[in-house]
Amino acid sequence: MNSSDTIIPSSFELPDFYHFPPFFTIQPVLSTREKQLGQWRELLLKYHTDLKISTLVLHECPLWKNNAINRQLTKDEIHIVIEDLIQSGYGEWEDTHTKTRVRILWRTPQQLASDIYDWALSNGYVNSICTVYELHSGEDVNGMSFEGVDEELL
Repeated sequence: MNSSDTIIPSSFELPDFYHFPPFFTIQPVLSTREKQLGQWRELLLKYHTDLKISTLVLHECPLWKNNAINRQLTKDEIHIVIEDLIQSGYGEWEDTHTKTRVRILWRTPQQLASDIYDWALSNGYVNSICTVYELHSGEDVNGMSFEGVDEELL
């Protein structure tokens, strides 16, 4: 399966910049490229967070191609976007040798730790034991930033 075979769910609203053809070509001017990569980070995080997808399989991600404007990122450009995501703390390679799967960190580990601590503090769980299941799917975590996060990350 490749990205052209995967459809973006209609429930996911794409931002306006996704329909701008230059978005699908890594820009040569550094300041423009930094903004562009920030938009890719934002899009990837929103997509994976909204749809509760914790792993991005590079060749299956439908975001790399926009058929409506006949544009797509090249493999090299995809790796530039992913390396930026990882360097920003929002992803990590699941397979460091083949580099085909990225664990998406909906929030950086530091943000996640802070969110869990704040939740524990406000709910009286500091110095108590909670299971990974309770942090992942418990009734007390409904609506929290870490609800449904990758259990391995927890």
